[in-house]
Amino acid sequence: MTLSLHHIPFQAMGSPCEVQLFSDDKQHAQAIADLAIADVRRIEARYSRYREDSVLSEINRVAAQGGVIATDEETAALLNYADTCYQQSNGLFDITSGVLRQAWDFKAQTLPKKAVIKQLLTVVGWKKVRLTPTQIGFKRPGMQLDFGGIAKEYAADRAAAICYQQGMRHGLVNLGGDIKIIGPHPDGQPWLVGISHPRNPQAILANLEVYAGAIASSGDYERCMIVNGKRYSHVLNPKTGWPVNGLIGVSVIAEQCVIAGSACTIAMLMECRGQEWLGDLGLQHIWMDKDGKVGGKLS
Repeated sequence: MTLSLHHIPFQAMGSPCEVQLFSDDKQHAQAIADLAIADVRRIEARYSRYREDSVLSEINRVAAQGGVIATDEETAALLNYADTCYQQSNGLFDITSGVLRQAWDFKAQTLPKKAVIKQLLTVVGWKKVRLTPTQIGFKRPGMQLDFGGIAKEYAADRAAAICYQQGMRHGLVNLGGDIKIIGPHPDGQPWLVGISHPRNPQAILANLEVYAGAIASSGDYERCMIVNGKRYSHVLNPKTGWPVNGLIGVSVIAEQCVIAGSACTIAMLMECRGQEWLGDLGLQHIWMDKDGKVGGKLS
């Protein structure tokens, strides 16, 4: 039986995405990919901040009033993971910090007023949230949640699991650069994943051989602005309201994409302490700092 690689591209979560599957039947591969893609779109519909009918928007309408709302099992699991990330990052990974986007318009190329940031910081802080197994409550009006650092990676993990459950053993899911491996090539060879250079879009920082697990990346090149010669990243410190300044690109390999993605974000948020934190974490990783130095652990 000869297995061929089938590429099934699609658009989701504001990113070009793709399912790649080795199969002896193109239509069978397409049918399985369609199941995975449907679940990605289901998660996007539930947790998009752009959709008025999403679970997230429903939560945020309650958060704006300082109220309490019941959570379903899937949402509760994501909130628990966000809580774990908050604890492990000393409060830097904080899904209440999305409200700071109201101050930062990266298309405008102008810095926000300090008074605006100071006011927004009064409604930032995971400690202002009351989380129980079945409910989430907000201690002050005007708060918001944002699953931006979790939902896409969670969707990649689920999509790959669906393909595996349907009998696929060789393939991957790529959601805008967040990649979960279903299994290596049929001959046992790894997938070759190119890591973009944070300062040169035409260059590759590293080519990683990945047999299993997941890889995610974060960097100040994703969205940024340059004002008076200084670069301001879209990654905002929830304690100061200002962009981080330390690492400019991080990629992490982990068993689950959601773990790899949150590890990248936490390392960026830790700024100059990010390299040491990644080293202590023990996962394979590569980073570049603002001075162009490259380091990491890839074995």
